[in-house]
Amino acid sequence: QVQLVESGGGLVQAGDSLRLSCAASGRTFSSYAMGWFRQAPGKEREFVAAISRSGGSTAVADSVKGRFTISRDNAKNTVYLQMNSLKPEDTAVYYCAANRMELPSTKGDNSWGQGTQVTVSS
Repeated sequence: QVQLVESGGGLVQAGDSLRLSCAASGRTFSSYAMGWFRQAPGKEREFVAAISRSGGSTAVADSVKGRFTISRDNAKNTVYLQMNSLKPEDTAVYYCAANRMELPSTKGDNSWGQGTQVTVSS
């Protein structure tokens, strides 16, 4: 079981940028596909972005396409989410997920981090 720790959240203004990081424990990070999800108050957790084991393939939700970029550094056991042009509707707790078998999805058998709060003021 991989352990995941997110960091980089905070309070920003609309239009600002943030980069979230998710550090994974263990020596098998490159065997996991990784993803980012978010959950706003009163809403279900939703997919944001995912990246394959090698980093050669990515998927991004339509709501953040063109603004958010997912990347990974297997040498550092870390996956990133670069968030640009932030909007108030991006406010949520952001979670990192890992999955050995497939790209992480909301219904997948994922390992989860504890989450990091992102708040975007207007």
